[in-house]
Amino acid sequence: MRSLIFALALAAAIPHAQAADLIGFWDKPQHGGNSFNRLPPDQAYFDALRGYGATWVRLSYDKWKPEKRDFLIGTADRYDGLVASDVKTLKDVLDRADKAGLKVVIAPLSLPGMRWAQNNDKKFDGRLWADKEYWTQAADFWRDLAKELKDHPAVAAYNIVNEPAPEKEGGLAEHANVAEMRAWYTRNAGSSRDLKAFYETVIAAIREVDPTTPVMADAGWYGAADAFSYWPAGLADQRVLYSFHMYEPYAATSAPNMKRDKPYAYPGKVPYGEGEEKWDAERVRAYLDQPIDWADSRGIARNRVVAGEFGCMRRLPLCKQYLEDVLTNLDEDKLHWAFYSFREDAWDGMDYELGAGKVNWKYWEAQEKNEPDPVKRKSTSEFEPISKRLAAGKQPS
Repeated sequence: MRSLIFALALAAAIPHAQAADLIGFWDKPQHGGNSFNRLPPDQAYFDALRGYGATWVRLSYDKWKPEKRDFLIGTADRYDGLVASDVKTLKDVLDRADKAGLKVVIAPLSLPGMRWAQNNDKKFDGRLWADKEYWTQAADFWRDLAKELKDHPAVAAYNIVNEPAPEKEGGLAEHANVAEMRAWYTRNAGSSRDLKAFYETVIAAIREVDPTTPVMADAGWYGAADAFSYWPAGLADQRVLYSFHMYEPYAATSAPNMKRDKPYAYPGKVPYGEGEEKWDAERVRAYLDQPIDWADSRGIARNRVVAGEFGCMRRLPLCKQYLEDVLTNLDEDKLHWAFYSFREDAWDGMDYELGAGKVNWKYWEAQEKNEPDPVKRKSTSEFEPISKRLAAGKQPS
């Protein structure tokens, strides 16, 4: 009888343990990877990432096969409730991550009124930033999803939307100077392009059902590190992580550079903004100082700042040095980070375990057949700037 009473007491205690407040997870630097795979990751995938020493994974589901038009939301054209079968798929994946010992940040690429371009015939969908009716639908979606996930032990944050760009069709140039950014925000404050107000709307909906799970908010202009500069203050909620992405100078680090007769070098002069600049370790430092300076000046602790993505094309000779320079700065500032990307089965460009060579043809064959990626991975020189840091932070099992 005593053992039965103990078992019942233990079972009753489990839900409370699952609903633990995970803001403390972010009190010290956490390092992980991005998962943007076309198939829901299996157990081996998460075990491998954890095996390197990662503590978290930023998980996107928008490439997974949906029950309807768009995974989880049904259709980005009109949100009418979560798709139950998609919710189950997501929860199964979260269970696998949890079993591996990884925390998860949920990162949608699409919201109502903002279908991810790669699922939208490569076209930017800016309806969310033109009509506040989609704000209401996005808030409804996140309220529903938070209600489903709030007690899952793996979920360490809700990343409201990946790489928002309300500025794109709103009259603000990418990488405009701070004065131009602030003037633009003053003109657009309270409008449908007010990213800060959008986040406040969605967070309020989440908090109706989930008062504790941290929220992650990407900067504007696709998560640019300089795009918090126009925000007059942080968000009202005290459980917010402020996230930026780092691919600058994009002209050098991205796929188009692979096709140039003479690719841009790093260090070297590279097009940036409306001109050309020399990019090197010092310039990377200056660029990455911008979100830090913004946070410091607004009283936001550095352990609430996240480099949610960073990376470069693995086959470019510049990539290893670039990763080293970026990571050196992130670690000096004791920021959380997640590299892009881990064992991606839809695009090999930033899968550093593949080294600097061409990917095996079986990789593409698996895509055509929508089968699991059969190409074996291993630690490589190209992955070393990341893997050595993951290993350094690895906790004994």
